[in-house]
Amino acid sequence: MKPACPYEQCPVTNRPPTRPRSRAAFTQADLLALVAGILVLTALVQGPLARSRRAAHQARCEANLKEINRAVNSFAEENGKALPGPIPEQTGELQWWYKEQVKHFLGLTGASSTNDLVFACPDDRGYSDPRPFHLTDRFDYGSYVYNGVLLPGLPGIAGLPTSAIKRPARTLLVMEWTAHAPLSWHRSRTGQRNAPFYRDAESVTGFVDGHVTLTKIYYDGYNAAYTQDPIAGYDYQYSPN
Repeated sequence: MKPACPYEQCPVTNRPPTRPRSRAAFTQADLLALVAGILVLTALVQGPLARSRRAAHQARCEANLKEINRAVNSFAEENGKALPGPIPEQTGELQWWYKEQVKHFLGLTGASSTNDLVFACPDDRGYSDPRPFHLTDRFDYGSYVYNGVLLPGLPGIAGLPTSAIKRPARTLLVMEWTAHAPLSWHRSRTGQRNAPFYRDAESVTGFVDGHVTLTKIYYDGYNAAYTQDPIAGYDYQYSPN
């Protein structure tokens, strides 16, 4: 009888055969699926965030215009019920530089600047200049214009007594510049471009009676909106009648 072999030298006869470990292969298809999943998740997150940001910016503009409306009406109360009008020493256009007549009612003193945030719309993208209106001294650091364009034959309320405004709930007082075009900063159909103008572009507008709303602005295809009152069916006008 053969002697038993030492354990460490005995051949293994009943151990199951070993199998090589399989490695999970990360294929190009897996990568594409992962990227697609990330893009979907990103879209799901960014969509509500973008809508929330737009709503917040519009709300900021509405709040700004309510304050500016109040300031313009306070100016009229202290000046014989007369709305801001041209003054000899003022060189800038009244539609922008009305700000100098009313800003102290908003607690602003000294020279206008980029710190005058109540006059700044967050979505202001300017027009012909490369910067927003509220960052440009030529526009007296403001995004909002007064219904007081001083050109012959145009509607407007510059310098008028408030008693001359026959329909204060329809007559514009101050508004985003885009209402003069018309374009829109909040629901733009042209993205970040300032052309072309188009009918029913929506701008935040303030009225003589003090209310503020997002308003659809009429465009006839040729003339800037501020040059005429709209056709029937719109809820605003530039003229005092």
